[in-house]
Amino acid sequence: MAKSAGEAKATLKPPGNQPKTARGEATRKAILSAAERVIGAKGYNDASIGHITSEAGVAQGTFYIYFSTKEQVFSELVLEMGRLVRHTIAEATQGVEDRLEAEKAGLTAFLEFVCAHPDLYRIVQEALFVDPHAYRVYYQTFAAGYQAGLEAAQEAGQISKGDAETRAWALMGIGRTLGEQLVVFKSDKPISEIVASGHDLIVNGIKP
Repeated sequence: MAKSAGEAKATLKPPGNQPKTARGEATRKAILSAAERVIGAKGYNDASIGHITSEAGVAQGTFYIYFSTKEQVFSELVLEMGRLVRHTIAEATQGVEDRLEAEKAGLTAFLEFVCAHPDLYRIVQEALFVDPHAYRVYYQTFAAGYQAGLEAAQEAGQISKGDAETRAWALMGIGRTLGEQLVVFKSDKPISEIVASGHDLIVNGIKP
C-alpha cells in the first residue's frame, strides 16, 4: 500500500460540534478516544453513550456538548482512521522514489498501524453496516489516491501498464485482509514475514 494522494468524489464532513477552546478540544478528544476503545471492544450495538462517558471520565451530559448521537462519534472515528492511515503511509513512503519499494514500505506502515490501533480497524470494518456512507468515503478516498499513484508510476515506467483503478482496489484488498489476519484472527506471524510474502505476490505474482 503506497502513499495516498488526491481526493475521492464522495466527502464526509466531521460530525458533531467543534470545540472553541483548548480545554474543549481535550475533552472532545477524550470522548473520541474512549469511544474508540469501547466501540472497538463491544461493537457498535452493545456500546452505549454511558459506557463511553464512563470510560472517558466525564459526565454523560458532557457528551452532548460535542455530539448529538452515538452514530456521530462512530462516523468521526471512521474519519479519524482514514486521516491517520493516510498520514502514516505518506510519512513511511516519503522520499521512496521506486514504486515497488513504496508498496513495501506502505504495506509495512499500514500493518504496523492496524496492530497499534486494532479498535479503530474493527470500527472501520463495522462501518459497512453502521454507517455505509462513511465506509464508502473511507475506501473511495484511499482508492482515489492509490489510483493516482499507480498512474504516475506507470508513466514513469516503474510498473507495467494496466487498469490503475482495479489495481488500486486489488492492492487495497491485500492490505485489508492481511490487517484482518493480524487483528481479527490474531496471527502471531511477524509483520516483516507477512509483508515479505505479500510484497513478493505484488511484485512477482504466482506464476511458477
